[in-house]
Amino acid sequence: MQFSKMFVLNMGMLITIAYLASVFYKYIVIRTSSRVKQISSVLLLIFAGWISTVFGFQLTEEVVFDLRYVPLIVAVLTYRQPYSVILIGVGIGLSRLTFGITDATLAAVINMSMLGVICAGLNIWMRRSNYRLIIKGILVTLIVNVVNSINIAIVGVIPAPYFFSHIMPYTLPTGIMLSLIFAFILRDFQNEQNRILLIQSTNRLLSVQKEELQKAQIVLEDRAKQLMIASQYKSEFLANMSHELRTPLNSVINFAQMISENADTMDQEDIVRFATMIDHSGQELLTLINDILDLSKVEAGRLDIVLEDISIAQLTEDVMSHFQLVAEKKGVELVMERKKGVPETLWSDPQRVQQILRNLMSNAIKFTPQGKVQLTVSTEQSNKLSRPGRWLVFAVKDTGIGISEDQFESIFEAFQQADGSISRKFGGTGLGLSISRDLARLLDGNIQLESVEGKGSTFRLYLPLNREKMG
Repeated sequence: MQFSKMFVLNMGMLITIAYLASVFYKYIVIRTSSRVKQISSVLLLIFAGWISTVFGFQLTEEVVFDLRYVPLIVAVLTYRQPYSVILIGVGIGLSRLTFGITDATLAAVINMSMLGVICAGLNIWMRRSNYRLIIKGILVTLIVNVVNSINIAIVGVIPAPYFFSHIMPYTLPTGIMLSLIFAFILRDFQNEQNRILLIQSTNRLLSVQKEELQKAQIVLEDRAKQLMIASQYKSEFLANMSHELRTPLNSVINFAQMISENADTMDQEDIVRFATMIDHSGQELLTLINDILDLSKVEAGRLDIVLEDISIAQLTEDVMSHFQLVAEKKGVELVMERKKGVPETLWSDPQRVQQILRNLMSNAIKFTPQGKVQLTVSTEQSNKLSRPGRWLVFAVKDTGIGISEDQFESIFEAFQQADGSISRKFGGTGLGLSISRDLARLLDGNIQLESVEGKGSTFRLYLPLNREKMG
């Protein structure tokens, strides 16, 4: 009966240690690295084996019976590394030396080291076997208890016949029973810990999903606002486009009717003047239609780019002469500046480059009630654009109404201008900058904007100078 009482006492100590270990793990170890957790668990199991020896049954002055091998069973059932199981077995054996170096303590070191190696083999078998976990746990418990008893009989200091007849009948069944009970308690504890970890993981996942849903809701709300704004802009565009198309079309119709109805009584000078107005209105109408067609071609990816050598001097001269009369009538000074180092030619599409510059110059003059519009041509070495290298820069600077910084992106969107009321005040469809930006990208270039509201704007067209010539 003394063995049974001692084993029950050992079991109580092991359960106490297991509980304290769970508290220690929950509040301290869980915050450490996986390596620290591994080392801490190995030391804890060695300590549990040592505690079992401290509270073991003192058969003689040297011989102690206890459940020091139970931590090894725990290691077999829980660890994934066989070498850790061996370390625990050797560590528990060496802890026996704290009671002094005798034949019994040396036998304990040998016994526990042998058990550690055997348990490492059982650990490998556990991970490879297809048996149910409960079956594997029972088999491991039986094998460890039986091997422990055989080792004590072979390497221990107690004579084997006496051990088999007087001690093992009590220690082996009691050890097996208590080991199974502890294994069941440990398994239940592990299941509870796994449930807690699963709940915590689920809570974290739900929290993350909640945040993602909130972000998605914000994105959807922003998108809905953008769609409303886009719808508003398109409505304004349709209204403006209707007005822009109707005005020159009405002029063409009205002047044509006047010539048709009064051809016999009209002077030649009036006929020429009306014909000029018809031509001017027709050109305006054609420009509007071309803008719409260009936008649709760009969006469909069907706009052709024809590359050839362009005379930069001729290009800028044509652009300046095209707007000279308009600027003079409005009282806006038109200035052209060419910096040093600008090459004579550019390999690009002359029609599209001129179209971009005319859009930029037209906007600059349109939105400058008074002051100056300047076209500056220069070169720049930059690695911040779409490709590193040298760039030809056309800078169109005005002293007009300017643009607020929060509208820099929106003015490049189709159907949008800095303000919906601007179309009504200054005219235009709001397609020019959108088309210009898309054309610049097709030419491997870019358009950048600097502006201060009320002080004017600077649009810079960047075109690559190191573009390879084809054909």
